[in-house]
Amino acid sequence: MGFLQPLLHYSGHILAPFAIAWLVWRADWRRAGLVMVAANLVDLDHLLASPIFDPTRCSIGFHPLHTIYAAAAYAAMLLVPRWWVRAFGLGALWHLAVDWGDCAMTAAAL
Repeated sequence: MGFLQPLLHYSGHILAPFAIAWLVWRADWRRAGLVMVAANLVDLDHLLASPIFDPTRCSIGFHPLHTIYAAAAYAAMLLVPRWWVRAFGLGALWHLAVDWGDCAMTAAAL
């Protein structure tokens, strides 16, 4: 796996949301970035799996909060007229995108 995949994965979950927030909510990017990082709470659905962590398992489509139905709910959040709901929805969609990239890298390594 090397060091590149975990570096991309964790910086995608922690650093990139602040860059996105800066682009979208420039006046209040710090708070928006924190809300986007809080969207990583969708990973709580990993607690429902056995084992909780499997480095070869793709979370997309496996865990309930990582499905197309959940993505549709996150996309619907972008229509809510409260900035923090939109920030959470965007953060959750970004989380799924980062996890999808991680799945692609894991599949390529196998």
